[in-house]
Amino acid sequence: MAVMQAFQHGLSALTQWVEREGAHRLVPRGHTEQITVDGETEPTVVKLGVPVSKTRRGKLAQEQQVALRRLGAKWA
Repeated sequence: MAVMQAFQHGLSALTQWVEREGAHRLVPRGHTEQITVDGETEPTVVKLGVPVSKTRRGKLAQEQQVALRRLGAKWA
């Protein structure tokens, strides 16, 4: 999977998390989220907790940082 596609899947999963749990909660390290990807019949499972806890915002592209800021999610 391309890096940008992986980021988009992660962003979709994080968006679902924030809508359901609220931006004030940290994503548990082992959490997975199921998302629906266009054109797929089966949901895609995204390992959300580890990437959120390990990704350093300074290493993300500016547009990726902006997308995460818009969600307002807590960041470890």
